[in-house]
Amino acid sequence: MSEVIVVIGAGQIGQAIARRASSGKHVLLADLHQRNADAAAEVLSNAGFQVSVATVDVSARELVHALVRTATALGEVTGVIHAAGVSPSQAAPATILAVDLYGTALVLEEFGNVIARGGSGIVIASQSGHRLAALTAEQDAALATTPTEELLDLPMLAPDQVTDSLTAYQLAKRANTLRVRAEAVRWGRRRARVNTISPGIIFTPLAKDELTGPRGEGYRRMIELCPVGRGGTPDEVGALGALLMGPDGTFITGSDLLMDGGVTASWFYGELARR
Repeated sequence: MSEVIVVIGAGQIGQAIARRASSGKHVLLADLHQRNADAAAEVLSNAGFQVSVATVDVSARELVHALVRTATALGEVTGVIHAAGVSPSQAAPATILAVDLYGTALVLEEFGNVIARGGSGIVIASQSGHRLAALTAEQDAALATTPTEELLDLPMLAPDQVTDSLTAYQLAKRANTLRVRAEAVRWGRRRARVNTISPGIIFTPLAKDELTGPRGEGYRRMIELCPVGRGGTPDEVGALGALLMGPDGTFITGSDLLMDGGVTASWFYGELARR
């Protein structure tokens, strides 16, 4: 039986992790847009990978469940790379919460039901979740453990509480890390692992949208004033993803790994703190 790596969100980061974690395995590339999945599949196929494609809207349970059926028909799901999402400049608050928060919880739930023993999952969160002010213990627990279909009904996520896209994005990415921490317990019953990576500004089309959008000046300032002094590349995220999904990462689960060139450090304790 083939081992299957499911990549949800066929962008640069998902591809970079897949290239390092999928040798000898069947890659199932899923994206909201068929053209994105097809383009990524061509690149990976030309590099020698066995690839299939699918479309999925992660905010729709029936479509995520259909993706699970497609994946399990191909073989044993040993890896899940969830890199789908929308940024603050791309969508309204309700869409961000539906895709980045609810959609991630849905993917974790559905694939957590079928992940193979020894399998591993990665969710791409964001440095942005680390800049959100501390939540209460009750709010943390609610984001981590509320049943998926009840998540968007939480009072803290009501439209009068989340009024702008940046707050929605920060809440969604904080929720991703909390959700993964809780899901690691459930995945562990199958002897599988799951973690989040919280990248900083990684040069992808999504980042370019932000750099040229209404928050572009702030993004450029973060790049200039962070300790590393530059943005990151998808390959750097891919290297960390390979560690988490490979044999050297088998004692890591329920964790969030922040890789942002020191932006968060500077945000609280460096030049970015004087914003």
